[in-house]
Amino acid sequence: MRVRLLILIVMGTLVLAACGGGTTTTGDATGAASEAPDAAGDAASEDTGGGGGSGETVTIGSIHPLTGALALDGEQMDNAVQMAVEDLNGAGDLPVTLEVASADTQGEPELGQSEAQRLIDEGAIALVGAFQSAVTTNIATVAARQQVPLVIDVAVADAILSEENQYVYRIQPNATSMGEYGAQYLVDVAEAAGEEVATVGYMHEQTDFGTSVFDAFSAKAEELGIEVVESAAYDAFAQSDYTTEVQQVVAANPDVLVVTGYYNDGVAIAQNVADVQPDLKAVYGVANGAFDLPQFPGDAGDAAPYYFDSNYHFDATNDRVNDIRSRYEEEYGDQMRTSAVLSYQAVEVIAEALKGADDPTDPAALNEAIRGVEVADPLLTFPGPITFDETGENTNARPVVMQVLDEEIKQVYPQEFAEADPVFPAVPWSPPDQ
Repeated sequence: MRVRLLILIVMGTLVLAACGGGTTTTGDATGAASEAPDAAGDAASEDTGGGGGSGETVTIGSIHPLTGALALDGEQMDNAVQMAVEDLNGAGDLPVTLEVASADTQGEPELGQSEAQRLIDEGAIALVGAFQSAVTTNIATVAARQQVPLVIDVAVADAILSEENQYVYRIQPNATSMGEYGAQYLVDVAEAAGEEVATVGYMHEQTDFGTSVFDAFSAKAEELGIEVVESAAYDAFAQSDYTTEVQQVVAANPDVLVVTGYYNDGVAIAQNVADVQPDLKAVYGVANGAFDLPQFPGDAGDAAPYYFDSNYHFDATNDRVNDIRSRYEEEYGDQMRTSAVLSYQAVEVIAEALKGADDPTDPAALNEAIRGVEVADPLLTFPGPITFDETGENTNARPVVMQVLDEEIKQVYPQEFAEADPVFPAVPWSPPDQ
């Protein structure tokens, strides 16, 4: 009898342990979460320590390309969401405990849409994602239909946001802002060096991302008196060599070659341009996913020096940013990219809104709080706090110009964020001292 009683006690203890909340749901490569609360309100569970407040647990859905051509960025971004949640739970000043449920878009818009729906059905009260504009557009539709806020970490296309969709927010600059500032900053850097840029050639990846940035740049360039003398669109996911496009564009003899694209194509283009060695004043990225990443100088080698990029970027002059990136590298063995810093920042936006939400377990209350949130210490080179306008755009989002100098990425313009002075004109095969 005593043995049976002991068995019952042990079994009861195990059941109670299994029902405890706070387990982080990271999902596998297909995006299937290992654990998630159901859609009937089980998003709240027991406090696992560090969340403070009510002791309830809420889930943030992290949705990124964890496999496929963009997995390097996607994995970093998902890691950053996990890291931010750990840091915020550890701080102990939130009204709830946070957990993460991850999903893999594989870079496919339809899969991104279905995975977003799955995360919401399983209890996510907010989503962070999704790196590609086409994928994020579909996810934004789900967020609006289900009335669950989506905080975009990376996705540039203007059309993702609108006054009609009151559940989507973007931290980074949009395509129009990236293109317009990119053109203006090019003129500013050249004029500061006593140089003129009269013509540019432009290469860009062919999806909405590359095309929308190109269109915005071209319109602003014309306004500034710069002629786009030749352009070429390319398929970043079906090519590994871009020599044909490089030769087509530089044959028009532009002063500057401008490139918008992702990482792998950016590295390949740099190497292809170095092989051709055209007569250029500069190679200048606009929203380029390679030219400002810490891995680029090593991967592109001798083809990388003096490359510019006008892009959103973590603030390398900010001590808090440097601490986060240092801890990330220590934990994951890789230098933290700007896209991952934006994912970390997106979680901070949600966390700040949770502090002011009437009910921090309710997506509608959280959404209302995000609309009025103010994050005073942005991690990127923004000239003010993160706040959102009526469409969900960050009102203070700005790009910054970076350049590869001494095998490192340095912020060079505007001056308030500069770590070094820009070197212009200069290309790897024609450095400034020759």
